[in-house]
Amino acid sequence: MAIDENDFRKALARFASGVTVMTTAADGEMGGMTVSAFCSLSLRPPLVLACIDERASLLPLLRRSGAFAVNILSDEQSGLSNQFASKMSDKFQGVAYDIGPWGQPLLAGAQAHLVCTLVQEWEGGDHRVIVGQVEAASVDASRKPLLYYASQYGSFHPLS
Repeated sequence: MAIDENDFRKALARFASGVTVMTTAADGEMGGMTVSAFCSLSLRPPLVLACIDERASLLPLLRRSGAFAVNILSDEQSGLSNQFASKMSDKFQGVAYDIGPWGQPLLAGAQAHLVCTLVQEWEGGDHRVIVGQVEAASVDASRKPLLYYASQYGSFHPLS
């Protein structure tokens, strides 16, 4: 029995997630996209996993680069999430960033950055599952996370 695509989407919208922007660069070209399907995979070695639509323009650039950054967005960056989720040609227009050790853009104002080398990729339906080994990480503990739930942005407030 196949699930209705709209029911599937509605159910998944009830899962709160952090918001990341994956960035990469190769041959003088930079690319980035908003990714909510992201998680840690392993502590030893330090691996992360992200799922990217197989039609995403970032994918060929990521393969050429062999490295990427995961920018974990702060609660002040919903506009940045929307910008990198858009179809605009220059997603870096007006965006402040530094360049990471393998040439990836590290977005200013993010609450954390993970610099990764691409170690594995496989098919996952209409997406590609990307596995990266974390080579470097930085955290700005003064920032709060940007969360996405039921098609809306929010932030974290402890219950205690």
